Amino acid sequence: MARRKGLTFYQKKKKLNIYVVKEILSWIFWIFVSVLLAVVTVFCVGMKTSVIGSSMEPSLYNGQEIFLNRLVYKVASPRAGDVVVFLPNGNEKSHYYVKRVVGVPGDKLYIKSGMLYVNGEVVEVYFNDRIAEPGILENEVTLGEDEYFVIGDNCNSSEDSRSANVGTVRKSYIIGKAWMKLAAGDSDLGLIE
Repeated sequence: MARRKGLTFYQKKKKLNIYVVKEILSWIFWIFVSVLLAVVTVFCVGMKTSVIGSSMEPSLYNGQEIFLNRLVYKVASPRAGDVVVFLPNGNEKSHYYVKRVVGVPGDKLYIKSGMLYVNGEVVEVYFNDRIAEPGILENEVTLGEDEYFVIGDNCNSSEDSRSANVGTVRKSYIIGKAWMKLAAGDSDLGLIE
């Protein structure tokens, strides 16, 4: 029987292209994996806390929220210049302190004429002013195997390792490294340097 030419009311069925279906399913899978990885990273590695006080100004401000990396110090040790979050003397009833590491195990530190000396060299890159109160660094301090010395960037408005009631910080007291900060007034993230 011959086919008629002319009008037809039957639609031609479109075949599904298997390549397009595979590509769509692949995209859905990778989006799901990415979201799952982000959620796991935030809940298992990260943590959010707030800065209390003006001791880290101008780097961080009072009330500013920061994200921590809790995993980094399980595989590495804090380095000079890192901004860390810790509990003073491991006191779990205290609020989290946010300070900058200026001395690592084995370092010799002292303050003379408002300047911090680490291993005989002046360190002033972190501070916005000369240090008015040397505290326990009036005399040279040598850090032990598991001790870190921390000072706030706003050194004259900071309760830190110079104070006998805070003292040196053990690695086990450190909760994590300050990783990202929320900019004041909006939700923009910025890395902490």
